[in-house]
Amino acid sequence: MPESYKSLLEQIERIEAQMNAPETYADPALFARLARERKALEPAAAAYRRAAELEADIAAAQELGFSAGEIAALCAEKAEAERAAQCALLPQDPNDGRSVIMELRSGTGGEEAALFAADLFRMYSMYADKKGWSVELASVSRTELGGIKEAVFTLEGEGAWRRMKYESGAHCVKRVPETESSGRIQTSIATVAVLPEVDELDFSLDMKDVRIDVFRASGAGGQKVNKTSSAIRVTYLPTGLVVECQDERSQLQNKERALSILRSRLYEAAQREQNDAVAARRRSQVGSGGRSERIRTYFFLRGQVVDQRLTGEERAFRLESILDGDLDEIIDCLIANEQAEKLKAQNE
Repeated sequence: MPESYKSLLEQIERIEAQMNAPETYADPALFARLARERKALEPAAAAYRRAAELEADIAAAQELGFSAGEIAALCAEKAEAERAAQCALLPQDPNDGRSVIMELRSGTGGEEAALFAADLFRMYSMYADKKGWSVELASVSRTELGGIKEAVFTLEGEGAWRRMKYESGAHCVKRVPETESSGRIQTSIATVAVLPEVDELDFSLDMKDVRIDVFRASGAGGQKVNKTSSAIRVTYLPTGLVVECQDERSQLQNKERALSILRSRLYEAAQREQNDAVAARRRSQVGSGGRSERIRTYFFLRGQVVDQRLTGEERAFRLESILDGDLDEIIDCLIANEQAEKLKAQNE
């Protein structure tokens, strides 16, 4: 048994013992954190168990006189299981199990940028459906042609942050706009910000620092869409940060959603401030995902999507399937790229 596997089992035992302690039951936030830590270790434990099973299979195959090809296949599978275990033991993002709040905004390009932002919202909605996640729209500002100036929405589901965090950044589209009569290709930008969703147990919000205003929800072009003041505007007084939520019919639901978004933004800002050094290392590996950083380009005439963070042939993907929500192929490459960089740094 590798020493790393023994250490892993000891770590799991320590966490489980702490979870079963009476003082932990009295602290919901601590119990939730330990449960997430225990769950995060299971993939590595499962991979090590599989490697041990394959080691026994290889010994049996050699004893029974299996062919060299069959034994080589088992050895390759064992090596892959060991690599999976090593990757699973790499430092984990503590937010990987969380749902996410996404902020989508049109940038350079006017109406065409807003139409592209609407395409991205459709893409993310379809991807969420494929993953079994729910989509909850908090607020949206639409143009008369159906584009999106700004949308804030939540993707609720297991592992949403682990996969969606790679979408943060500037997305570029190169295509002939529907409104372009001369057939010229236009370049437009939409930005995506991805925040881990946090609750009151993770981040305490002092309501003395919050001002809540109510107003009537509006539709495209600022047109009022209801006769009651159900929309909510939340202002965080220390910094002036403002969150609006108007998609829910209930004022209470809008208030809860707006406070959740505010809490997540403040949590993300606090984490960013505390982890500048870690963020700098991550930027050198897979990009910061900053809003000014172009991470992906959608070439409509070529029918391709190119992710600027990847290299070689693996960086180009079919446009049609990506826009229909088949994002796993891109995200899997980004995860593998990040893991390879971390393993390389660990072994240096």
